[in-house]
Amino acid sequence: MKELFNPLDRWLGSATPAAIARVIDLDGSGPRLPGAAMAVTVDQDVRGSVSGGCVEGAVVIEALDVIESATNRVVSFGYSDDEAFAVGLTCGGTIHLFIETFDPADWFEPLKADVAAERAVALATVIEGPNAGRKLLVRTDEASGPLTIGSLGDKGLDRVVERDARGELAAGQSGLRHYGEHGEARESDVSVFIESFAPPPQMLIFGAVDFTAALARVAKVLGYRVIVCDAREVFATRQRFPMADDLVVDWPDRLLTELGEGLGPRDAVCILTHDAKFDVPAVTGALATDVGYIGVMGSRRTHDDRTKRLVDAGVDEAGFDRLRSPIGLDLGARTPEETAISIVAEIIAERTGRTVTSLSATTGPIHD
Repeated sequence: MKELFNPLDRWLGSATPAAIARVIDLDGSGPRLPGAAMAVTVDQDVRGSVSGGCVEGAVVIEALDVIESATNRVVSFGYSDDEAFAVGLTCGGTIHLFIETFDPADWFEPLKADVAAERAVALATVIEGPNAGRKLLVRTDEASGPLTIGSLGDKGLDRVVERDARGELAAGQSGLRHYGEHGEARESDVSVFIESFAPPPQMLIFGAVDFTAALARVAKVLGYRVIVCDAREVFATRQRFPMADDLVVDWPDRLLTELGEGLGPRDAVCILTHDAKFDVPAVTGALATDVGYIGVMGSRRTHDDRTKRLVDAGVDEAGFDRLRSPIGLDLGARTPEETAISIVAEIIAERTGRTVTSLSATTGPIHD
């Protein structure tokens, strides 16, 4: 929804009535993930997308009716039939949307501020049950203000949803949860959509080499906050790595000690130095964190030599299970750019838990 902040601000300033449609759940394949949003004004000014074009026209009609009736609702669209103008998804799945009038109340301005400052924040919305449309904003850092803003209409429900929202934020996920009216588990009187606005994942790249520049460019396209680190000041320059969000001249273990507590499953450490005096402290430092991906560049001979040094440094079998070395998928990559693609492809596969095979050689849904 953050892509809609600017138009929503303009419409708010001109007092233009509007509705927001958000993807809250998917069955089977779907073109957009939960959290994808579209906004519609009473004048049919449309921004954003919930399906990449499949059902947008029908959603506009529903949104206009929501504005007129001031009645929020859940709508679903499934597979379209063979008629040329049938409304539905062509990918075979079902998309569930929550369409509500845009009422900024007390949540909109704090949400915008937190997202702009890259602070972790979640927005929980009751979509079915008592108090549909009520919202609870959940923060992780009280330095930016109250840890929660608003209410879902019940203190018990607020307490449980706040806990679950923090869990979704930690995983960087958005999803639909079901509760009893007072937050009871294993009940479904109330449905709550929790939308996470987590800070961008981080990628720490060690080694100021040509492959690093290519990897940093690709990582930025994927939304990573990129930190390039090398102890050699002559190589770690802004001229060579203008795309990096941060450039650090230091030893890898010291940087990992400084940043390690903030690294989690969404983050990645890529060690491209080819030098044992950098590689070993970088690997041991990364293993001491909860980072989700650790990849180390080098030939198989380099890998074998590094493995011996890591054993001497105290790395055990569990540690080696976390390493991806040689780094990247076997795509036949040769250039720095091709190698960067193979690395991020492996990161994506690790995150999704997929065994990597060409789509043309598989069956079943493309999307989980």
